[in-house]
Amino acid sequence: MNRHLPYRATTATGETIDVTFDLHAETRNETDVSALLTALLVTVDARVADREGVSNGDVLQALAMAMALRVAMIPAPRTVTEPLARDLLDSALSSASFAQRMPAVVAQPAATQS
Repeated sequence: MNRHLPYRATTATGETIDVTFDLHAETRNETDVSALLTALLVTVDARVADREGVSNGDVLQALAMAMALRVAMIPAPRTVTEPLARDLLDSALSSASFAQRMPAVVAQPAATQS
């Protein structure tokens, strides 16, 4: 049975992105996956907010490098880990292509009576 991880991300401008990720068949715990994803996004957002001029390309490059290093840290043949990493990234990108984006909700001022 295919398992999924529904996830909502909120951008720095308040836009929300809802996506349902397909999980790998050998995923042990979707709660852990969700918590790690949240921790990564929060950390990246905080770092980008602290520095001017960090581009989306810089962020994507750093995340790609981090994934490559995590692949290198796994004590298994690269002939196993690299295809797995590519498959996971392709699956995540495919899921994200169906994401629902919702603009930030702007609070309306309360009506006053005169």
